[in-house]
Amino acid sequence: MTAFATGHVGLNVADLDRSVDFYAQVFGFDVKQRGDGFAFLGDEERLVLTLWRQSDGAFATDRPGLHHLSFEVGSVDEVRAAEERVRAAGVRLHHDGIVPHGEGASSGGIFFEDPDGIRLEIFTGAGVHGSAPSGAAPTCGFF
Repeated sequence: MTAFATGHVGLNVADLDRSVDFYAQVFGFDVKQRGDGFAFLGDEERLVLTLWRQSDGAFATDRPGLHHLSFEVGSVDEVRAAEERVRAAGVRLHHDGIVPHGEGASSGGIFFEDPDGIRLEIFTGAGVHGSAPSGAAPTCGFF
């Protein structure tokens, strides 16, 4: 069977400049290419996001579609550094700081939204301690 991996993710945004600035500040992504109404963002190795100026308003959480976009980093220290960038950008965290994915889990992270209301998560697979905000239910499903 073919093994599939997620490639870049395309997001509709209301204000391209605002979104490019946000993803560069919080995630450190570089603009790989930019044209009329779009921008390709990534890191040194790959294309990660494509932003398309094709919408108005805010992300709709009341209909089927994307629930949230999750980014994995290698350590709790990297999540902490991301948390500092999120706070510096003036973005509200859904849970005040790094929280586990579920009660007793050692994986976890931070949960917040981009300028269009798209729910985002930055997490690590181990080293997170504390109480989970949603108990045994997955934290990433309830923010």
